[in-house]
Amino acid sequence: MVSGHSRFRHYYFIVCIVLISGCFLLQAQDSNPAAPDQQSDKAAKKKGTKSSTQAQPAQGEEDPLKRPRKTDDKGAIKERLDGVYKKWLNEIVPWIITDEEQSAFKKLSNNTERDIFIEQFWQRRDPTPDTAENEYKEEHYRRIQYANEHYAAGLPGWKTDRGRIYIMYGKPDSIDSHPMGGPYQRSQDEGGGQTETFPFEVWRYRYLEAINQQEVEIEFVDDCSCGAYTMTMDRSKKDAMLHIPNAGLTDMEAMGLANKADRFRGIENLGQGFFNKNNDAKEFDRLETFSKLNRAPPIKFNELRALVKSTIRTNMLPFDVRVDFVKLTPDTVLVPITLQVPMRSLTWANKDGIQRAVVNVYGQVTTLSGKIVQTFDESLHKDIPAELLEKELNNTSLYWKALPMHPGLYRLDVIAKDVNGDKVGIFSRSYTVPDFGDEKLASSTLILADQMGQVPANEIGTGNFVIGTNKVRPRVPPSDGKPASFKKEEKISFWMQVYNLGLDEKTKKPSATVEYQVINTVTSQPVLDLTESTAQMGNIGEQMTLAKTLPLSKFESGVYQVTIKINDQVSKQTISPTVKFVVQ
Repeated sequence: MVSGHSRFRHYYFIVCIVLISGCFLLQAQDSNPAAPDQQSDKAAKKKGTKSSTQAQPAQGEEDPLKRPRKTDDKGAIKERLDGVYKKWLNEIVPWIITDEEQSAFKKLSNNTERDIFIEQFWQRRDPTPDTAENEYKEEHYRRIQYANEHYAAGLPGWKTDRGRIYIMYGKPDSIDSHPMGGPYQRSQDEGGGQTETFPFEVWRYRYLEAINQQEVEIEFVDDCSCGAYTMTMDRSKKDAMLHIPNAGLTDMEAMGLANKADRFRGIENLGQGFFNKNNDAKEFDRLETFSKLNRAPPIKFNELRALVKSTIRTNMLPFDVRVDFVKLTPDTVLVPITLQVPMRSLTWANKDGIQRAVVNVYGQVTTLSGKIVQTFDESLHKDIPAELLEKELNNTSLYWKALPMHPGLYRLDVIAKDVNGDKVGIFSRSYTVPDFGDEKLASSTLILADQMGQVPANEIGTGNFVIGTNKVRPRVPPSDGKPASFKKEEKISFWMQVYNLGLDEKTKKPSATVEYQVINTVTSQPVLDLTESTAQMGNIGEQMTLAKTLPLSKFESGVYQVTIKINDQVSKQTISPTVKFVVQ
């Protein structure tokens, strides 16, 4: 028989089970999703609320589209400077990049901009931007490799002082090396006397164009004897006995005429000698040289290149430019550029009885889109004995450069700087390089020359004013549009090439006439009327060269016009180039 107490426990257990089950049923009912119609109502209500919120922000609430971006979000739109770009800046070009370039590079926001910057960086330093090779870039990477192989000392070679100077300025002309240090006889400029030194090297450059200085000496000292040579402008740094009393004395110190304790008073701690009493005055020169050596090397004629893009036009240094066009190949044209500078406009400096003028010339040819296709630069020197200067000042000085180019429309910019007088002249003009096709009868520029003649076989195509087999020095007309002028005691030469002459099918030879006519533009009277035929000119083909010289002694003063008319009887084409000149 079951006791009452047992039955009570049995009923109590059943009641607990029922209560727990009821709690689970209530929780499940509360968590059930709403009915479909209720879901639609809620969704519609929610959507309507969202739309109205987007259409009209609540009063006092900030428009999210106009909310200022948090500083943390800026990284999302700016790519970090890392990887190859950080390496390029910190390891490839740290010694040659200018402060302005470095600042600009760090401000770039993405890698596309950085790629463009790096390309332009090397282009600015390319000595021949019209060719595919960048000799500056190739030499720079070669120097880095050499520095890493020869100057490493606990650090990569490019990070050391010797590596840095080698990368910036190249191989020195001579190196005075003392790899073990030891006994050293000072030069008189250092005070004389004997001492012991740490390992050191002295690099000598006969001329450093980057700092425009001759006889540059750079000293490197390994005062830890660990191979870490550091650049110094204090020549006493190599002295291992500098801080030892009464050791390593100079000549005057050894004789009791100077005190070693007096050394420590300036940039250099050199002892006093008999021949270095002016060292204090030279310290500023050494300091200036040291400062220049630690700056990034400048771009050659960079200030002249900058003037090309300048909107300011000055013509303090007057000069004239002549451009001609001569066919080289069916798709290449030789473009001779002649620069004429009045010698009286130059500044002359006397040195040892010789008057010298120096002109830096920079020129570039660009397409309509601004792409540089040709550049040239030259430093021109003109030396005249002092006693002949006044007579020569009435003459002009010529510079000639021939550029191969393709047909098209180009802009030519030429900058000339008088170095002694710091005067600058600028010339800018557009030119169309003609297309000498194979079908149309055409000619080169009709050149009026004051000198013309054949060149030796070994000089064909080389040298100033040489076009093919002829030396043709053109008379440059003034830039104001007036004709070129000649004096009566001079001779005038006409030079021109004719292209694409028709060939007779039977004889395979051209059949054309050439008419030379020179008339006085005032009286319209001819002073020369001459006709020749190709049959009289010997063995010629589709191309012929015309060259005539006339004395001007019988010409009256005035303006004349020369016309060379080519009548091709095979192709039935005619051309008549003309040009004017003045006889004074």
